[in-house]
Amino acid sequence: MDSYAATVARTIGQVLDLVPSARFGTERRSTRMALVLFCAEQGCAGAFSERVLDAVGHELTDSELFVIGTRGHAIMSERGIAVDWNAALPSHSLGIPKLADRITEALFARVASGEVDRLDAVFSEWRPGQGVHVRRRRLFPLDLSGFSRPAGLEAPLLNMSPEALLAELTAGYLHAELCNTALHAFAAENEARMEAMAAAHSQVEQQLSTLQATERIVRQEEITAEIIELAAGETASRAAQTRPRNR
Repeated sequence: MDSYAATVARTIGQVLDLVPSARFGTERRSTRMALVLFCAEQGCAGAFSERVLDAVGHELTDSELFVIGTRGHAIMSERGIAVDWNAALPSHSLGIPKLADRITEALFARVASGEVDRLDAVFSEWRPGQGVHVRRRRLFPLDLSGFSRPAGLEAPLLNMSPEALLAELTAGYLHAELCNTALHAFAAENEARMEAMAAAHSQVEQQLSTLQATERIVRQEEITAEIIELAAGETASRAAQTRPRNR
């Protein structure tokens, strides 16, 4: 998905030369922000969802919320935070594109009705050796100035108007970015769950080691007490045998 999104981005850069005045929504007046929050789907992942929610902060009450993840949705309900749209994170990576389709459909419906005009994705990303980090990415409207225009390439042969092609490409890029962020969140949740389980296993081992040490100490104390009792009894028995009898 990283490669696919990069390929679409390069193609957009090529088409931009044919539509130099394209801005795609950057001139709109701000109405309301929409946030796609990729939280945990299952438990045993530590504070995975909490870190995502804390990264957003006060914006939870001012934005339209698209919440992905059953566990994250439950945590928000416990906190009394209203959710506008929610969906479960697929249990398999092959289900991610269908999830992106649903998010895109719900988003475009709200954009068309004028409810929102901006969309950010907040998700967790796992990096080898660095752990899980929360990231935020602007998805809509696209800042076309950020797309590089490759130099030295001939203009592509088009069978449709450049404006229509650019609109299709930007919609495809949004879908690719949603798939990209969802897959990063999917991988990060699994890594967080593995870390939580490993930490729990380590904690259990430490506690077991402590209990075993305590058991040995207690057993040693019991043995010592038994030896003392036996020694005291033996001493008393010998003293009774050597004591002169009264006549």
